[in-house]
Amino acid sequence: MQDRPDARELLEAVRAFLEEQVVPALEGTPQFHARVAANVLAIIGRELVLGEDALRAEWHRLARVLRTPGTNPPDGGAALAAAVRELNTRLAEAIRAGDADEGARRAEVLAHLRATSAERLAIANPKYAAPRER
Repeated sequence: MQDRPDARELLEAVRAFLEEQVVPALEGTPQFHARVAANVLAIIGRELVLGEDALRAEWHRLARVLRTPGTNPPDGGAALAAAVRELNTRLAEAIRAGDADEGARRAEVLAHLRATSAERLAIANPKYAAPRER
């Protein structure tokens, strides 16, 4: 079994090649497409590093917000992603029913949504997650 380079290192090498050598050599639409490809590789790399931990943290917050004590998240991968989708569906139903319209419940749901948004931005585009100076 080959240990190095791992998937993350391979993605980073291709991303760096695109950004440092391909993008500067192109113009117009091909340059734009090369930038998009490099960005996609960067997102996939961050997903590999941060994705499962972010999903697990989201699952725990959702379980707390939805009051489902005593349960544990699935081990990971597709099962964890499916469990988070199901809990998000339940949260959306609760919000539509007015269950988070006021008080401590509203604050709890908003805190969960802010944390989830920050985690997703850290993967999709960390520049957007950074606080901006005004």
